[in-house]
Amino acid sequence: MRELVVLGTASQVPTRTRNHNGYLLRWDGQGLLFDPGEGTQRQMILAGVSATQITRICLTHVHGDHCFGLPGVLSRMALDGVAHPVHLHYPASGAEVVRALVSISSPGIDLRLHPHSGGGTVAEGLEVRPLKHRIETYGYRLVEPDGRTLLPDRLAEAGITGADVGRLQREATLAGVHINDVSVPRPGQRFAFVMDTAPCAGAEDLADGVDLLVAESTFSDDDAALAAQYRHLTAGQAGALAAGGDVNTLVLTHFSARYDDVSGLGAQAAARAARPKVITAHDLQRIAFPKRRRHQEPIQTSGEGRG
Repeated sequence: MRELVVLGTASQVPTRTRNHNGYLLRWDGQGLLFDPGEGTQRQMILAGVSATQITRICLTHVHGDHCFGLPGVLSRMALDGVAHPVHLHYPASGAEVVRALVSISSPGIDLRLHPHSGGGTVAEGLEVRPLKHRIETYGYRLVEPDGRTLLPDRLAEAGITGADVGRLQREATLAGVHINDVSVPRPGQRFAFVMDTAPCAGAEDLADGVDLLVAESTFSDDDAALAAQYRHLTAGQAGALAAGGDVNTLVLTHFSARYDDVSGLGAQAAARAARPKVITAHDLQRIAFPKRRRHQEPIQTSGEGRG
């Protein structure tokens, strides 16, 4: 199962209806918890999310609304007897804060710390890019490798059945049949998480070609001056980010407490996003991962291609 569970959608100050940040991405057998703000442990209970599902915790930066829920989450994992390793990713410059937060949580879990100090790959399929905020901040991108989808009719024509199907997948060739002869390309799915940033190249890299983009939408376009001052995105800028990256679905979150009704932010983002579906997130919402993009064969043209 691939699903995003929204645990909180507030920015610096929680409201009566919005908890601090918190997002759990269920990705096959993994559970990636992003930016657990204060109250995340309680939100997990309300959302029906078990601490045992968490395999990685990813912090974009160490402002409190993005990490003050960490001790509670770790304590709950210890209480629930989580036996598998838990990997914690965070900016290296925030190591002192992270150590302090970890030190006040209950011991007893196999917590492995992974500080990073630049863009690149931090785990298999998991990448980071620097963002533009008031302190060192990174966004995350999860990438599934491209693969191939087997076609039952072609397998039948080739006489490949049962255990031989798995053998063909492992070895690529079987009895003169190549896997490409009985399958079509399957584009890998991609997820990106962009928080607390002014528009920047790092955000654009993260959003490029993703199926699901979670992006901050702290301010209305009407408050663009405030967004620039505090280095945040407006709703329209989040929409433009999604449009520029050919994103499938954009999830807006991290709303300022000044907006009781955030539907207007969704409208501003949608006006700039054009193609992508825009979801204005609310606490405890579950968002199914979009369907896999279809492979498109290259268009055959005559003459020379573009240089």
